Amino acid sequence: MKAKGYIVKFLEQHMDQFIKFGLVGVSNTLISYVTYAVLVYFGVQYVFANVIAFVISVLNSFYWNNKFVFKKEKDETRSVFRSLLKTFISYASTGLILANFLLLILVEKFKISKYLAPVFILVVTIPLNFLLNKFWAFKTQRKRLVEENEENKCSDCML
Repeated sequence: MKAKGYIVKFLEQHMDQFIKFGLVGVSNTLISYVTYAVLVYFGVQYVFANVIAFVISVLNSFYWNNKFVFKKEKDETRSVFRSLLKTFISYASTGLILANFLLLILVEKFKISKYLAPVFILVVTIPLNFLLNKFWAFKTQRKRLVEENEENKCSDCML
């Protein structure tokens, strides 16, 4: 029962962000799927088409998540390069490794259409991506803590 209460509390506290993440995700999904479908239609092997669609959708996701969903406050700091790198790593974990693994299983073993299989995979990848983005890729630090850490490094250098 504690786990259920924790999940409900988490959802209540972060619902606005999750909805924004969902809106970005819808645009991402459309961009990714259209890219995938067009490439498959023109004869690109479906796993390779999925990789290309992934790269394009991650760039779109990073831009909008950084500007719209996980905005940093005035007293927060975040490395854009690190956030982009972490975004690619988190989406690679779910969008390339996990999604392609599930794609192969759904298409080859269960004979689900290669056009429909990516839609089913979203049920798994969307919640995982939200958690990875929120708590890792777009994690911020308070500027005061960063300044204190820099002061400590400088005092350590003088010793």
